Amino acid sequence: MIRSWIVRDGRVDERLALEDLQRRASLVYDDYRQQLLDNPDVIELPRAQLADGHVRVVEADGRPLGFAAVLPRDGWFELDGLFVAPDHWRRGIGRALIGDACHRLAAQGGWRLETVANPRAEGFYERLGFRAVGMAETLFGPARRMVLEIQAISPGRGQS
Repeated sequence: MIRSWIVRDGRVDERLALEDLQRRASLVYDDYRQQLLDNPDVIELPRAQLADGHVRVVEADGRPLGFAAVLPRDGWFELDGLFVAPDHWRRGIGRALIGDACHRLAAQGGWRLETVANPRAEGFYERLGFRAVGMAETLFGPARRMVLEIQAISPGRGQS
């Protein structure tokens, strides 16, 4: 049992391990399995995202349990991916990654975090305060675009 973890910057040298984690998490359900197997390049974590400090990793006992890729946009940020190892689902790792992203983004003056949510993950995002703002078309079909207004949780502007 994992008793504690740390959240840290992702490293370029662990790119393949993070892609493997993403692959395992993405293939759990049958919904998109065939499309993922037919398009293995969609499970590619760009080296630049790691090199530029856009990937945060939850680590315990020297191994990654989850990661989030958050990309800066013009005054807002895009959650480009959030993946947790399936054997560690529902243990607060995804929540910790979103919390870490919000605090970092607020410190950088960001005001909004957007993502395109896998339909199976919509409930997770809603529990964290994201709201649906529209639809997006993906390789796997339509998905909800969801937004979290992060100024509401940044220090000095609401909860801390």
